[in-house]
Amino acid sequence: MEGDARAALLRSAIGHLAEHGLGGATLRGIAAAIGTSHRMLIYHFGSRDGLVLAIVRSVEEEQRAALAELAADAGASTAELARRMWERVADPRLHPHERLFFELYGRALQGDPGAAPMLEWVVPTWVDQLTTLLVQRGLPADQARATARLGLATVRGLLLDLLATGDRAAADAAHELFIRRVT
Repeated sequence: MEGDARAALLRSAIGHLAEHGLGGATLRGIAAAIGTSHRMLIYHFGSRDGLVLAIVRSVEEEQRAALAELAADAGASTAELARRMWERVADPRLHPHERLFFELYGRALQGDPGAAPMLEWVVPTWVDQLTTLLVQRGLPADQARATARLGLATVRGLLLDLLATGDRAAADAAHELFIRRVT
């Protein structure tokens, strides 16, 4: 039951912050916006920093789970999996969540204590998962790891470009060129 309450608060906080950004949001302000008290947020997350980190972990876990689900289609080529994952992350309905991710990523790079711990896992977890997927699909391990890192960097860069410019056609074309060159 306690886990359900925490999960519900986390979903509400993610929705609110995806729409409004983290900016200077306080724990009290977030709590008021999602219909709870700041004490409940402290109870479940420890602090604003704990809430921020929980948000990043949750959104990232959801995206990695989506990749795992896509990868379960053994009949799909690696290129097709890359296209399907791009369609997912480039979906305009996810843009608020992606903006929040980049906001938190930027804060982590600036040393924000609430977001900085994400730097320990935000790249390695993806590189590990992508490497495993590529090895399972026949790529040698050393090439798989480098390709995984290149793919992660490319998708994140194109996603940032898409969010900044709104030019989906250009981002799609660049992603397709990347796929053709790598696969």
